[in-house]
Amino acid sequence: MEFMKQLEVWFLVGSQHLYGANTLKQVADHADTITKQLNEHAGLPLKIVLKPTSTTLDEISSVARDANHSEQCAGLMVWMHTFSPAKMWIPALSQLQKPLLQFHTQFNRDLPWGEIDMDFMNLNQTAHGGREFGFMGARLRLPRTIVVGHWQDEEAHTKIGNWMRIAAAIHDSRKMKVARFGDNMRNVAVTEGDKVEAQIRFGYQVNYHPVGDLVKVIDAVPAADIEALLAEYEQSYTLTEAVQAGGPQRESLYEAARQELGMKKFLTDGNFGAFTTTFEDLYGMHQLPGLACQRLMQQGFGFGGEGDWKTAALLRTLKIMGHGLPGGTSFMEDYTYHLEAGNNLVLGAHMLEVCPSIAAAKPVLDAKHLGIGKKADPARLLFSAPAGKAINASLIDMGNRFRLVVNQLEVVDLPESMPNLPVASALWNPMPNLQTSAEAWILAGAAHHSVFSQSVDIEQLRTFADIMGIEFLVIDETTQIPAFKQEIRWNEVYYKICQ
Repeated sequence: MEFMKQLEVWFLVGSQHLYGANTLKQVADHADTITKQLNEHAGLPLKIVLKPTSTTLDEISSVARDANHSEQCAGLMVWMHTFSPAKMWIPALSQLQKPLLQFHTQFNRDLPWGEIDMDFMNLNQTAHGGREFGFMGARLRLPRTIVVGHWQDEEAHTKIGNWMRIAAAIHDSRKMKVARFGDNMRNVAVTEGDKVEAQIRFGYQVNYHPVGDLVKVIDAVPAADIEALLAEYEQSYTLTEAVQAGGPQRESLYEAARQELGMKKFLTDGNFGAFTTTFEDLYGMHQLPGLACQRLMQQGFGFGGEGDWKTAALLRTLKIMGHGLPGGTSFMEDYTYHLEAGNNLVLGAHMLEVCPSIAAAKPVLDAKHLGIGKKADPARLLFSAPAGKAINASLIDMGNRFRLVVNQLEVVDLPESMPNLPVASALWNPMPNLQTSAEAWILAGAAHHSVFSQSVDIEQLRTFADIMGIEFLVIDETTQIPAFKQEIRWNEVYYKICQ
């Protein structure tokens, strides 16, 4: 995610002239110390840029206007060091178009019990200054994130870092281009959606690009580049005899490398963040691009099968949210069940396109027959996901709103090998159990496609949904169907009234 190196979070510290020049200098010095320490020692994904202490309506409004138009600013972090009358913040907060984090902290960690006096009290007023600012956020109905804690605490660093990743993902979303190579799978409902409303709400630019135009780029890939990529495959994966040099399926691997290079060039040259393919439109292609899609996902591109542009865009967003965190993120599909009494499990997979960022071990590279698509046997990476916590997320269009549904998962190790299954997979126990999880997922209308992640958590997606103004439903260990149904009913009323 090279673009993240260019992004910044602007730090605004609120005060006022009531306290005099000496207090304002102390405020500025403290803010400078916090900024430097966070940038150097907190392990944050984005750089913090300190702005001059905010003491008047015009100063604050000017920063907000500049933030809205800045290509580098991903969001604003504000801190009320002293009491900052919140009416000064109304124009800025009313026009702000970037994510907002209120850092409710104070410079000193401990009270100086023996020395504390009114000068100290007047300088260190976060406790009630932050409440004044909080009222204005509530009065304006602003989506915002609030982090409470001392600025040197690791827990605060983690929360700020996660918010930064969300802000970066939203920054990316608002100018994301999604290339659709072919339409969505014929007669499928859930992969459809209102692309105009998606651009209004998220910023997604979703457009069709003829497969023939992509094929021209694929066919023009130089042979030397293909050979170099084949060498990379041989170093990165365990190749079966079929795709090794001289093997009967070596041509499929050669063509897969050509596809990857051509697709990457098309996407990079067009500044696309995500793409879709469909097995119903492979005009001029040698094979369904399984390996290419897998590796492009690992490189940060969003992907959706069968023209599923909403999942492709959501995958790109989660890739950015999870950047720098342990675990991977992939396109996924609930494929089939294990219904043993007391041990119900879901086997997730797809025809080919599962991202190797979730692989538990070095993937195997092979080419096998695929009955769908009616093309040559496609190359693909084979692996399984490691045990541990994960989520499945589905973004759907409900007509009058977008809904994001998230299910907490517990990924488990395969109890037995699956030597005849020619695709990558993950095996999980959905929370709270398969019966409740599946019923709730179906009641919510969530799709058969999802974004599977072992790096992004529910709270990050809750914050994303809040900022984007979309509906958010969680299926976790506390979910009960009657309450879940009631939540859906309440949400129907809310969105009819409020939107």
